[in-house]
Amino acid sequence: MQKKNMQDLERRLNQLSAGEGLALIADIFPEKVVFSTSLGQEDQVITQLIASQNLPIQIFSLDTGRLFPETLELLARTESKYKTRIKVFYPETTSVERLVSDIGINGFYESVENRKSCCFVRKVEPLKRALAGNEVWVTGLRAEQSPNRHAMKRIEWDEVNQILKYNPLLDWSFDEMIAYIDKYKIPYNPLHNKGFISIGCAPCTRAILPGEDARAGRWWWEDSKKECGLHAR
Repeated sequence: MQKKNMQDLERRLNQLSAGEGLALIADIFPEKVVFSTSLGQEDQVITQLIASQNLPIQIFSLDTGRLFPETLELLARTESKYKTRIKVFYPETTSVERLVSDIGINGFYESVENRKSCCFVRKVEPLKRALAGNEVWVTGLRAEQSPNRHAMKRIEWDEVNQILKYNPLLDWSFDEMIAYIDKYKIPYNPLHNKGFISIGCAPCTRAILPGEDARAGRWWWEDSKKECGLHAR
């Protein structure tokens, strides 16, 4: 997309609600829009927005093989409630076997390099397969989640994955999101009620303590940026 067209689209999207923006994107890029859900609260809101309008947007999720049982149970509940099928992508078996052989079953605790290798095999590579052939990638990113996300735009070009990335909830506050979930009785992960704000793989996620950043529970043993590589900038 040319720069001017991108700027025009961004201006239009900034004037629309999240639901209206999703409908516009689905209309402009028919059958070429996909939404990646990690089953977090933000993603559950977007799933509801897509399902309630019956938008032609494929919803997919990445099963890393290390997810919480509560996350997988929520996936099933979500499919049932919204009468939809969430396409699940898994890491390549041979890549996982090679990773575990090289660093051990929990070798990601030993270094940032090991952890990023694990994220690449279990998340980044499957994501590339999920996005292949599409033109727009919808995400549940919110600006207030982390400093790295403050600079993101409503819609932007993702150079790593060579795709447009649309963030419909970018300016939503946490309270606004919770109010929407309560209003529409959207199912969510019970771990959120136990202090797990940002939920990823079970070995890499803990509940946060009072006053901690929302993503402090992710890779808590590291001092590095709390990102796995899916949203590299």
